[in-house]
This record gives sequence, C-alpha cells and structure tokens, in this order.
Amino acid sequence: MSYVTRNQPDGTPTWIDLRVPDLDRALAFYGALFGWEYDSKAAGGSGAAGGRDLGTVCLLHGKPVAAITQAPTTGSGSGWTMYFATADCDGAARRVTKAGGSLIEPPTDIGGLVGDLGRAAVAVDPVGARFGLWEGRAHLGCEIVNEPDSLVRNDLVTPDPGPARDFYTAVFAYTLDLNETLPDLDFTFLRRRDGHEIGGIFGFPAAPSSAWATTFEVADTDAVVHRAVAAGGTADAPEDTPYGRSATVTDPFGVEFSVIARP
Repeated sequence: MSYVTRNQPDGTPTWIDLRVPDLDRALAFYGALFGWEYDSKAAGGSGAAGGRDLGTVCLLHGKPVAAITQAPTTGSGSGWTMYFATADCDGAARRVTKAGGSLIEPPTDIGGLVGDLGRAAVAVDPVGARFGLWEGRAHLGCEIVNEPDSLVRNDLVTPDPGPARDFYTAVFAYTLDLNETLPDLDFTFLRRRDGHEIGGIFGFPAAPSSAWATTFEVADTDAVVHRAVAAGGTADAPEDTPYGRSATVTDPFGVEFSVIARP
C-alpha cells in the first residue's frame, strides 16, 4: 500500500511526529533530505498530537506524511513518535495501563482549522519505549506510506523483549512470528489479526534504552546520506541487508532514524 484513503486497522502504525527545539532548522533539514513541503495552517499551528493540534504537517505530493512541532528542549519527548491506529483511543489507553504501560498524555481531542482531526494519546510501554495512539477523524494519519520519502517501517529495539512482546499482544492482539531470514537475531514479527505484519520487536542486549525505531523508504540510500551530512546531520555508512540498502541517520538535534532503499 502506498496511498491511504481510510483509517488503518487497529494496531497499524499510522502517524509519526517529531518535537524539536528549533522548528525552522528541522524543517530545513527534513526538507533537504526528503523533499517535503510544509503546511502549518492545515493543522492549526504549532503543537503536537497529544496536545491541541498536529503541528507543522509534512507533505509529500501534497499528502500528509508526518508532523514536526516546536518543543522547549530536545529532551521533552525527543525522537520520532509513532502512533498506532485505533478506532477507540480511550479504550486502547485503558488496555495500555491494564497491561502495565503508562500514559504520558491522556486521550485528547486534536483540532485544527479543518475541524475535528482526531483523538490521540501518548504512552510508555513496560520497557520504557514511547508510542502514541491515534483515532483518526478528519485526519487519517500518514496518507502516503511505503514509497520513497515516506514511512516504511517501525521496529521496537529493546534489551528486554519478553515483557514487550507480552504487552503489545495484550494491547493490540498481535500474533508473533520468528524471523527465519535472520535466525541469529532475537527478532519477532508483530502481525495484526488479519496476518498483516506491522513491524517487529528486536531484542538487543546492548541497547541503552528501549525505543521504537522509525525507518523511511528512499530511492537512493547513498544520496540521502550525502544530503543528510550536507544539511547538518550525520550518518553511518550505508549497508546492504537482506531487505535493502540501509543507513542510520542522525538529525541536527541528535534524533536517530533509518533510511532504506528496498530492492
């Protein structure tokens, strides 16, 4: 799927946002990297999902693919936050706390100049990884995915994968599958009830903390790495993997994410 025209099924990664201490610098960086254009009016101004509005909406081919918002410091929720689709944000939030997670921002209606955008919450799972919940109304979430310069994947990297697997299966009723392509890694696929893979949990003992890793698809990994460095970020050398050519990029605020050019 590339174009999204309706709310995604429950448990599907559906939206991402980023909070930064310097909005203008962030917009310049990600614009240089992905060719995004921006629309702050569509969401009603500054802010973030879980606050009062979406923030500055990032557009690809005129469609929303992410949001970036001003935050007092990088530490106030730094990093890309991924939001799971839900038809009932309040019910999902209750399942989060029942399963051992906690709410950073309770369910809140999100508005903008176009009206009732949706309802959102931000939570932390039992291993310390932050994520969001998004009940789409006027705003579906990412309307382009799985194509160059848009979101393609989210995986949880954690030193403690057991409690994470228990938590997400309890909240979203995922089924679990081992990754037979990379048998030496502790990697578990997460699948919706219909069998669709939504991401995975990577058990990595050396990880300093738990976090949902965001991956963007690109047409040319090497070119994106070059643009990232030229725009003030840093990047690791691209590597070929069974899934494509990938690299880890760090933006000017220290936020890490991955890019991949799939075969």
